[in-house]
Amino acid sequence: MTEDEAFALIEQHWTALESESSSGERRLRVSVLPVPAAHGPLSAAVDHDGLRHILIPVPANRKVRAGLDGGVLSLRKRALEGEDSYQTYADLACLDPDVADLFTRLGADVLCAVAAQPANPARALYRVVDRWKALFTSQGAPLGPDRLVGLYGELHVLDQLLADDASAHTLWKGPTGHCHDFRAYSRALEVKASTSSEGRRPRIHGLDQLQPPEKGTLSLVWLRCTPCAPSAGTRFLELVESVLRQCDDEPALLDLLAAAGYRQADAAFYKDACFVVEEERWYAVGPGFPGLTHRALAHAGLTATVTDVDYTIDLSGDLPAAMTTDEIAQYIECLVQESV
Repeated sequence: MTEDEAFALIEQHWTALESESSSGERRLRVSVLPVPAAHGPLSAAVDHDGLRHILIPVPANRKVRAGLDGGVLSLRKRALEGEDSYQTYADLACLDPDVADLFTRLGADVLCAVAAQPANPARALYRVVDRWKALFTSQGAPLGPDRLVGLYGELHVLDQLLADDASAHTLWKGPTGHCHDFRAYSRALEVKASTSSEGRRPRIHGLDQLQPPEKGTLSLVWLRCTPCAPSAGTRFLELVESVLRQCDDEPALLDLLAAAGYRQADAAFYKDACFVVEEERWYAVGPGFPGLTHRALAHAGLTATVTDVDYTIDLSGDLPAAMTTDEIAQYIECLVQESV
């Protein structure tokens, strides 16, 4: 079973269950899935509140791991009794309807893991939950306005790169602390997004941010992102879903999103965050481009150690000239080719 097949399967079962009438506050609507395991097949379920569950059969004397009972995910032991049956389950539930789509992806991962290890479905479940848990666990405050638009800008560019290469997430280095947001062997991209309605004045952090790779090239992407109503632009959460859908290694991209400060536990906080990219300009960072770098200071004969340098450059005029559409497409093509 592929991940796409598992995703379609469990979504189909949940959708069918949601169309049925609830029979009682403490009752689950249950649909058996064609995924056998040691103690019976897995099931999809929907409770009285419309929340989605995945049920993994376990022996009655088996303990289910404790500690996962937050605002988004819950894992506990549950017994279900029918007219002629009694079965205990590890019940993995999504407690927040706003993250139902991502929970479906988690569910598809569970189905694939159990199908590959049917003799020990609990172990397969725990492995999947451990991989996904960080994204569903809120750690610290949600992203503030500046960091949110910054991440939106990076995901806007990543979305374009993934359209050329489903493995382009490997180029996204910003979340891991690299001086450039995207980096291949000899090419790099730095993304600057702003909600300002006037000028083009990106804030540069450090002496490395505008320094091209050794014997390589660097481009700076400037984005003017105007906040708008959800119906007028692209929602932040839609952009997250788009990159996840295009990527060929979803767990790796989920880890990068978590490192960038986005956690699905805070999805409700971002549900109305929406932007229109009013302006997008790509610049080749070369001779004549404004900026401070270690190399520029060395060429000027300045040998003093300089740290914690933040400054603003002004790209509001016609110079330096922006890259053409063809130059941008060629740069993207070369960048993703270097990631192979």
